[in-house]
Amino acid sequence: MAIAAMVAAAVMLTGCTANDYLASQYRSGNGQGYISGDGAYTVIAEADRGEPIEFEGTTENGDVVSSDDYRGDVLVVNFWYAACPPCRVEAPDLEEISQQFAPDGVSFLGVNIYDQAATALAFANEFGVTYPSILDVNSGSVRLAFAGEVAPNSVPTTLVLDRQGRVAARISGLLSEPSVLRSMITDALAEAP
Repeated sequence: MAIAAMVAAAVMLTGCTANDYLASQYRSGNGQGYISGDGAYTVIAEADRGEPIEFEGTTENGDVVSSDDYRGDVLVVNFWYAACPPCRVEAPDLEEISQQFAPDGVSFLGVNIYDQAATALAFANEFGVTYPSILDVNSGSVRLAFAGEVAPNSVPTTLVLDRQGRVAARISGLLSEPSVLRSMITDALAEAP
């Protein structure tokens, strides 16, 4: 009887994780050194959003920025690091979208989870990224600030915050369809201030 219960429990647990993309990616042992999302996205209805996210950090240029600097604007936050292959692929699209929506008051902010200033600046120069990035490698405080709402648990992760600073949408993994992010931003802009 006890053996049958253990077998049943093992089957149930296996079934729970068999379709988990991140778990299977980790188990594959491919040695890529990071967990990338599958590009899935989540849109959170305005009535279902949590509290505004509060964060503060220092950018690669030494400037201190905080969530208060962006309150009242739609903010796109991208979690990345320089050696992350999907981060390198999506960087030109993110820059293009940031330029497209800048006249509408949309801000972009990177959160570099691994690199120091010199590496982050070299990446920005190589890919033409003009928006700042907080260097979060030493404290992890920005990642922690988002952990309770919509955790950036893969790299890259892109979040859209509404004008109140609440997470409105998330793309987990490579931004493979820039039109999805454009739609998320447009929807957040259309909401009443």
